[in-house]
Parts: sequence; structure tokens; C-alpha cells
Amino acid sequence: MSIPPNSQHTSDFKWFHVVLTTYRAWPPGDRRGFRTRLHREHIDGDYKKPPPRDRYQAREIWCRSLLQQAPVVIPRTLRPNVGGFVRDKLQRCGALVVCIAVAGQHIHFLAKMPKKSVRHWSGLAKKHTTFELRRLGWKGKVWGVRCKVVPIRDRGHQLNVYTYIVRHRQKGAWVWNWKPPTS
Repeated sequence: MSIPPNSQHTSDFKWFHVVLTTYRAWPPGDRRGFRTRLHREHIDGDYKKPPPRDRYQAREIWCRSLLQQAPVVIPRTLRPNVGGFVRDKLQRCGALVVCIAVAGQHIHFLAKMPKKSVRHWSGLAKKHTTFELRRLGWKGKVWGVRCKVVPIRDRGHQLNVYTYIVRHRQKGAWVWNWKPPTS
């Protein structure tokens, strides 16, 4: 994977794996297991080994009663649009996006950007995407709060993340990855 031309190569730009989730993609009490914010409460189990089915059922019922709308799943027909909107906004902000995967309830992307701007630029991409989706007829919320940001440690980590994101195609996600221009 080579770096696209005209990309910014300043020392404050670093690589990040960012995950954006849709509204209520993984609510507290979810049967697949869940985590509380900042792990303030220990929750038994995770998505690989979920907790017993009825263990957090009351919390799930309570959380679902508070929802302003149904949890959001991005339809397959809109995933290319959503991916393009997120990618284009990040690139306009100055990020170097090398791959992006849009699944039903989350988006992964690998990008090089300033550490101090990762959450802000991700928020701008979510905001821009929401406005564009509304132009296409979308009603209601789209995104969950915040995003998950994982700094890339080294080249091996970067390649693993790249492969992980691109493999989402096998699970039905829309995937885009940067390719060098052919001459």
C-alpha cells in the first residue's frame, strides 16, 4: 500500500482506526454482551461469550423503553452513499483515508490525521453524512454518540487493521480502499 500523492506528511499526523456506530447499535443490556462507559461497571461476558440470556434482561427492557426511535441499520442500498459521504468529508478536512467499510450498524475506517482532530473530524463526517442522508429522504437519527479511536502502533498493526477493514466485504459490508492511479 503506497501513500497517495499530495497527502500531508507532517509529524502531527498519525494513523488511526476509527469506528462509528449507528444510533443504539449496541445498547446497555444487549443479549450479545455490552460494556458500560469507561467500564464503570463490570459486566460478565462479551460478544464472543455472551452473558446468560436473562441476566441483564431488565436493563435491556428499560433501555429500549427510553429509545426515541428504533435502532438504526443502514440499508444496503445506502451504504455506498454513506461511505462516500464519510470519506469525502474526511478528505476535505485533510485526512488521508486509505480504506472504509460500511456495515449495517457500524463504519470502520483507517486514516492518517492529527491526533487532536480525530474525534472532531469524525463528528464532522457524521454530521455531513446525516445532512446528505436527509436530502435523500432519511428521517430521524443516524449516529450513536462518540466514536471509538484506536491509534495505530506500528506498520504491522496498520496492515492488520487494513486487512480487517477490507475483509468486512465478506460479511456484506460496502468497502472502499484507496488504489494508486494506473498510468
